[in-house]
Amino acid sequence: MDATLSAQGKRRSQPRLGLYASLLPPLIWTTLLYFVPLAILISFSVWRLEEFDIVKEFSLTNFKTIVTNPAYRTIILRTVGTALGVTFIDIAVALPLGFFIAKYGGRWRSLLTLLVILPLWSSYLVRVFAWKIILGYNGVLNTLLIELGILHEPSSAFLYNQFSTMLTFVHVWLPFMVLPVITAFERLPNDLWEASADLNAPPWTTFRRVILPLVTPGILAGSINVFSLTMGDFITPSLVGSPKGIMLGNVISSQFGVSYNWPLGAAFSLVVMLIVFAGLAIALKQGALDSL
Repeated sequence: MDATLSAQGKRRSQPRLGLYASLLPPLIWTTLLYFVPLAILISFSVWRLEEFDIVKEFSLTNFKTIVTNPAYRTIILRTVGTALGVTFIDIAVALPLGFFIAKYGGRWRSLLTLLVILPLWSSYLVRVFAWKIILGYNGVLNTLLIELGILHEPSSAFLYNQFSTMLTFVHVWLPFMVLPVITAFERLPNDLWEASADLNAPPWTTFRRVILPLVTPGILAGSINVFSLTMGDFITPSLVGSPKGIMLGNVISSQFGVSYNWPLGAAFSLVVMLIVFAGLAIALKQGALDSL
């Protein structure tokens, strides 16, 4: 009897050991590539720079500088505002596009979805430079407007401003919004459409009270993707934006590079992470994880 129980105990322990063994490599990988760098980042954020030397003593000087400096507060507000603006524009574009692909794509659904993600196969820099060529002084847009007689000479109003920055962000991050929205629409039962029509509900009422609540998790999943990617980006503002329109990513890059103020750069990085984590918490609370 004791031998039987011992054998059963060994058989039960073997799957557990196998499970722990399979989880160990990703756990080590995550620890080395995420938790250790995060701990180093937090450590740097509470140190300070004095005469080009990093003083490894606990201090909240960096966070105090961020809060009390009006220029830094303006940059934070500009970055959050830009990220929210890009997110809302991508939502407005992704909703009708995702609805059409999911409900009317038919046999072309896979091809249409492939066309949505096709820009992701090219380099990020290629897509940004493409907009620089389109919006430039001698670019495609100016050439077209001159040929149509709308402009008499090229205009520099389309590039190196907030407009060009927002437009580039909207295009670059749009696939990350469209894909979760398509998934949300594909999960939407057709019976609900028919029931709403049978009750003589207007199309806007059907969208607002039936469709939108059910696809909201997909919208939130895409929103946190677009919002977080915009918050941390520094390449697009550098290439197509205005020098007066720098964002948090540019500040972080300059602090780690030109200024050599790694503690302040780490503090700014934590500010970005906290803002993104706050948005992520809101999205997850609304069930966005189901559509990621």
